[in-house]
Amino acid sequence: MNPVLFIQAKRDGLAHGEEELRAFLMGYLGGEVPDYQVSAWLMAVFFRGMTEEETLALTRVMAHSGKVLDLSHLPHPVDKHSSGGVGDKTTLVVAPILAAAGCTVAKMSGRGLAHTGGTIDKLESIPGFRAELSEEEFLRLAERVGLVIAGQSPALAPLDGKLYALRDVTATVESLPLIASSIMSKKLAAGARTIVLDVKVGRGAFMKTREEARALARTMVAIGRGAGRRVRAVLSRMDAPLGRAVGNAIEVREALRTLRGEGPQDLSALALRLAEEALEAEGLPPALARKALESGAALEKFRAFLEAQGGDPRVVEDPDLLPLAPQVAEVRAEEAGEVAEVDAYRVGLAVLALGGGRRKKGEAIDHGVGVEVLKKPGERVERGEPLFRVYHRQKGLEEATLYLKNALRLGPAEGGELVLEVVV
Repeated sequence: MNPVLFIQAKRDGLAHGEEELRAFLMGYLGGEVPDYQVSAWLMAVFFRGMTEEETLALTRVMAHSGKVLDLSHLPHPVDKHSSGGVGDKTTLVVAPILAAAGCTVAKMSGRGLAHTGGTIDKLESIPGFRAELSEEEFLRLAERVGLVIAGQSPALAPLDGKLYALRDVTATVESLPLIASSIMSKKLAAGARTIVLDVKVGRGAFMKTREEARALARTMVAIGRGAGRRVRAVLSRMDAPLGRAVGNAIEVREALRTLRGEGPQDLSALALRLAEEALEAEGLPPALARKALESGAALEKFRAFLEAQGGDPRVVEDPDLLPLAPQVAEVRAEEAGEVAEVDAYRVGLAVLALGGGRRKKGEAIDHGVGVEVLKKPGERVERGEPLFRVYHRQKGLEEATLYLKNALRLGPAEGGELVLEVVV
């Protein structure tokens, strides 16, 4: 392996073979190739791109750079991934639905960064919940409960973590093959046979346009197919927050109410659609999803999952037991009218300002702060009526209030479907 010639090949628009990709990148992981050469290569990829075959090869190298879990002995192993949004607590609803429908959901999730929340952060707002599990515990709970959600293991796809840190400081994050391979390498290493991807589109998502989201979805589906997995990608709208709760504990409350049949319509509809797509891809009847939700089986599965990982199961009966920040403020309408839009990005920034999100990795967060969206697009509001309810501890309240005032616009609502399309 000559790193200079390897970088030069990509600079000149040539395609890499899987073996040379492995030699270069595993050399980087082992400390033999310096980060400045990998930085140069990442920038060449950013400008030159990668073929479908190259992207699949890159993903395989990353997936096999560490441990690869084997879930093949478990019934119907499925996984679900979201590309990140505001108020996106669908995993907390979809996972127990799938597990109650006979699937095994053994999922490794991340923590939130910037304006989007992370599943592990939400779950850690439940007293006693334990997200850090050994591989043996993880597999044992998958077998016994059928549902386990743990923090991302550093032993899984370690090359991805090292590459992402370098992309973050070299302005090469926004590269389609690098994004797709980063997501899919972790999914392949986690061992599920069927993967449903929720690719968010809009102001509150990383993919701002439908065309960008479709390109990412097609790339990830092609990677999955090339790796022998069943993959479907659902493009869902993320202009307004999903549901009405944005934060950590407040989102868990809403997810539990959804499992109890009392949640917001958009969250319930999207969770059911994602579960139905996963079941159909796995060869099971999609109708099992609604049955699991409406019968209460999904709620009971969540309770079993929570107990198995040390969480307080009393919150299943009474979601209000989850503590929120004690101080409450409201942002009120200055005039009457119909709500045209609620900008998900600005609502996410408001929660970030309150301390409910991270501006950099590893930062501590406040699980109790959050925002309740009281009016959504298409709804009528009167002058002086509350638009947002803010749970806070004073920190960042002024900044958050400004974001929220600018997040809502009155006028005719555009409407539009929540699910835009499905890529298979």
